Amino acid sequence: MSTTPAKPVLVANEEAPQRPSREQALDAVRTLIAWAGDDPARPGLIDTPKRVVDAYGEWFDGYDADAGKELSRTFEDVTGYDDMVILRDIEIESHCEHHMAPFLGKAYVAYLPGEKVVGISKLARVVEIFARRLQNQETLTNDIIEAIESHLQPRGVAVLVDAAHQCMTTRGVHHRHVTTITTRFTGAFKTDQALAERFLKLAKG
Repeated sequence: MSTTPAKPVLVANEEAPQRPSREQALDAVRTLIAWAGDDPARPGLIDTPKRVVDAYGEWFDGYDADAGKELSRTFEDVTGYDDMVILRDIEIESHCEHHMAPFLGKAYVAYLPGEKVVGISKLARVVEIFARRLQNQETLTNDIIEAIESHLQPRGVAVLVDAAHQCMTTRGVHHRHVTTITTRFTGAFKTDQALAERFLKLAKG
């Protein structure tokens, strides 16, 4: 029986493959333009490689960020609050690892504080860090939840991601109005169906 190797999770400061130089990246874009059938030296395209490389630097800056660092500053005084903390409508701009095409949507994240809480902006930043890497939606959902679990030790975490994949809407089957939903629950969200249902109702309500 064959098995699919697990996808490596890259974190900041972890040894990663050597990056090509900026000039090598520019040459690669020129090659793709020529392969598509156009002339990378024509006036309208002469600066395109620079723009593409700059855009890639922004789209994939999650490789240089550390979700653990974002979650490292926590607070222990929650004045008795013991219900879920939920963030809705966190914008997702990511790229499919199969075609490098964008997938766009929203994430909904909730956790039940244990002894530690974190600033709500940090949760949105964690989503952004993992989204700004080559991804598939299932792994993105897992990455978000595992970072929160690892660093906050909450009583439970729930994540829902709803996104449209341009590798499906602009090529292949060309279904333009289809979105993909992934969810994962841990702790109390996994064992308490009523709690999970309340999260889903609040997330999409």
